[in-house]
Amino acid sequence: MIAHLTGRLIRKSTQSLVIEAGGIGYEVMVPLSTFYALPEEGAQANLHIYTHVREDALSLFGFQTMLEKDLFLMLIAVSGIGPKLAVNILSGIGPGELREAIARGDTLRLRSIPGVGKKTAERIALELKDRALKILGDREISTVSMMDEQDKKLLDDALSALTNLGYQAKQAKKTLEMVRRAQTDITLEILIREALKKLA
Repeated sequence: MIAHLTGRLIRKSTQSLVIEAGGIGYEVMVPLSTFYALPEEGAQANLHIYTHVREDALSLFGFQTMLEKDLFLMLIAVSGIGPKLAVNILSGIGPGELREAIARGDTLRLRSIPGVGKKTAERIALELKDRALKILGDREISTVSMMDEQDKKLLDDALSALTNLGYQAKQAKKTLEMVRRAQTDITLEILIREALKKLA
């Protein structure tokens, strides 16, 4: 079982790379978060590896950090999520943000990741929340809780403003959530302005 790989980076793409070690070229599938941290071709690369063994294939998945690998291992433990979907999830959201979304049980954020539907998002939040909180640690848990409360207040204030302008609460809430998913760092003013554009 290969757990770590160090060698010369022969080829890299957004989906996989080839590392030469001991005269052998290993093809490794990687998430975008790892791809962006890779050195130039010809340089030495170091990756944490997960070896996926099936009857008809042996596949390697590589990660720049142990956090990425830990999140990957958590994801593939969820029913219905295989290694390829787990890599796709890590490519659609940064590891830190994914960890916090799981810890908050933020299914809306999880559903905004390409390839993740409602049921999958709910399974991830339900099955992995406690494990994500353990990874975060006590200090970061309080930060996540604070962020969750701030996010809720932001949406509530924006919803109140839109309903006062005459928009139906159900439609306004759906639009606000859509705008919020699209922008992770947003102020009340921008949230309302972007929602009004979509409601116009």
